[in-house]
Amino acid sequence: MAIMTLAQTRENFLAALETLRSSKVRSALTVLGIVIGVSSVISMAAIIQGLNKFVQDRVERLGSRTYFISRFPFGTDPSRLPERIRTRKYLEYNYAEYVREAAPDVRIVTTFGTRGFFFGDSNRIISGDRSVEKVVIRGAEPEYTEAIPLFNIERGRFVSAFDQEHARPVVVLGAAISESLFPNTDALGKTVRINGAVYEVIGVFEHDQGLFFGPGVDIFVVIPLSNFKKQYPEAKELFMAFTVPENINVETAHGEVIQALRRLRRIPAGKENDFELSSPDFLSNLWNQLTGALVILTTVISSIGLLVGGIGVMNIMLISVTERTQEIGVRKAIGARRADVRLQFLLEAVVLTLVGGTIGILIGAGVSTLVRTLVPSIPATLSYLWVSIGFVISVGVGLFFGYYPANLAANLDPIVCLRYE
Repeated sequence: MAIMTLAQTRENFLAALETLRSSKVRSALTVLGIVIGVSSVISMAAIIQGLNKFVQDRVERLGSRTYFISRFPFGTDPSRLPERIRTRKYLEYNYAEYVREAAPDVRIVTTFGTRGFFFGDSNRIISGDRSVEKVVIRGAEPEYTEAIPLFNIERGRFVSAFDQEHARPVVVLGAAISESLFPNTDALGKTVRINGAVYEVIGVFEHDQGLFFGPGVDIFVVIPLSNFKKQYPEAKELFMAFTVPENINVETAHGEVIQALRRLRRIPAGKENDFELSSPDFLSNLWNQLTGALVILTTVISSIGLLVGGIGVMNIMLISVTERTQEIGVRKAIGARRADVRLQFLLEAVVLTLVGGTIGILIGAGVSTLVRTLVPSIPATLSYLWVSIGFVISVGVGLFFGYYPANLAANLDPIVCLRYE
């Protein structure tokens, strides 16, 4: 009995394929909606998965056990914050030294300042007749690269304790800036002018183009924090970074840092902190907010495509039932059961949507490959999970929208069918 059922299924499947082949144009137009729906889901899933990996790698490079202190929450527009937050006191240059002593469970504590276009400042770096605009200047201490591994030295060295102690005019260049100013020679040992002041190049960072949330290391130049304080006393927006060792409880370390800063800033007991403590996860959180909108948009587009495709499938199957009424009567007259007729028409619907789903998956794979080729930093990858989901969606649409016509065909009276012209 099982073999007979398998044979019948195979026969019905071949009959379904033959029916679809006999009306190629109609079938092609019907699967178009399925193709659009499945390809949009698959391609967007592949791109988002690649971007998620990109963001996660970014978070890791910022330091998985690195945390930041700032005046405002990261990723917010200060002008839109409540006045009680906008009027917070600036962080001070001496905070790091105090926190180092007051927080024994914290390994590295370092302060850094930034002067960039996003703060309304303009910077210019010059070497000979070459110059670069929109440079981001960062003042940092020697521990900075250890706290934030994203700023990794490719050639030369970073700011030393001697440079910091004597406020020496030395600079580490982002790779893009180095290539723009010194396209045919090594930048190490050369001199540049940053906003008119002369600096010696002591190092070059590894390439990093950045994330859509902000500038990459490529457009940064880093000078000793002491020199930054001397050259740009008006740049008061400071930040702090601290690291917590693997064997230390993060909450304990956070508590020590928070209490130290509350004492420094004389915050009365019972009042909220007037500073923000963040982890690199703020990038992931920002990204999740952005992808939420993308997912909703993709869902709407794919749902419309699948709905249109599903209605097309139902329509073509209803037409098929009408056109093949006599065939249904003959099949029933020679012993076909209702289940056999229902299965045949359901298989036709499923084959139709599976063809559309397969084309959609192939298009999605093509889009992910194109993205990965054009933007290597975004490893858009078509996973087996989403391929499976694509097939499940295709079969589900076929079964859902094909059941009514299939059931209609199964319930036709064979006598009436044989009289039908």
